[in-house]
Amino acid sequence: MHTLICGSLAFDTIMVFQDQFKNHILPDKIHSLSVSFYVPEMRREFGGTAGNIAYNLQLLEGKPLIMGTVGEDFSSYTSWLNQNNINTQHIKKIEASFTAQAFITTDIDDNQITAFHPGAMVESHQNSVKNAQEVSLAIIAPDGRDGMFQHAKECFEAGIPFMFDPGQGLPMFNGEELLHFIEMATYLAVNDYEAQVLQDKTGLSLEQLASKVKALVVTLGANGSHIYADGQRYDVPCVKAEKIVDPTGCGDAYRAGLLYGIANGWDWLTCGRLASTMGAIKIASRGGQNHKPTRIEIENIYTQALLAEVSTEQAASNK
Repeated sequence: MHTLICGSLAFDTIMVFQDQFKNHILPDKIHSLSVSFYVPEMRREFGGTAGNIAYNLQLLEGKPLIMGTVGEDFSSYTSWLNQNNINTQHIKKIEASFTAQAFITTDIDDNQITAFHPGAMVESHQNSVKNAQEVSLAIIAPDGRDGMFQHAKECFEAGIPFMFDPGQGLPMFNGEELLHFIEMATYLAVNDYEAQVLQDKTGLSLEQLASKVKALVVTLGANGSHIYADGQRYDVPCVKAEKIVDPTGCGDAYRAGLLYGIANGWDWLTCGRLASTMGAIKIASRGGQNHKPTRIEIENIYTQALLAEVSTEQAASNK
């Protein structure tokens, strides 16, 4: 059985400005801004929520099935997915459109100026969950607004349990609409900032939101994550990364770990530990899809992290 990944596919063009933006933006001229940054360093990465989640799930041999819309410029990305044995049968090309693209300029203080072109992503509703076969689990990740509504409704009506991951798509929905998503969803995943926005928009506490789904997952970056399920909160520690290079796509890697655990019927702490392991592996490389651990390497990192966690707990209990 497959895990259906409904979400965006995008190219990320990342440029590095070897100075500080603040040195080149005049505060008293901000109303008539005209500025150019010289960026000798540039790279283009494969990205998008669906692409990143599927890539990480494939590393775990979790049978991801992407559902997304792309433009006529997608051929290099298709080759990459094929190279990594990721199923592309539900990736639909939209004629006369570009694939979604983010143009990100970063200065030496890690400040960012980003321009995002949604391109073919806004046509995601042209895909239907009804056309996907042998699906036992799904995730509705940031995508075109209409597509997110449609795919959530189709999963719900088909009895396919799904995780709602509003992410960067949160501003597109009001509180009533978000509650409608949550009422249909089986699981809900957000980071700590998104959790606060969700509470503000719906007027509900985390505990109240958690009562509407089987599990509410809140990631906290270096502070680990919380999983609200079974009437309690599971505290999942952060797995120490070999090195910290780039957080881009860490949330997607984490979600891939969650989906793998859920699909295999694991308990919540085990799901969370694998998810944290995937995030730690990802953060040690640039971009969302450049890390290449084997399944055995992932298992070893997971085991080492678990042993370190047990050792820490034992030391604390002996004090």
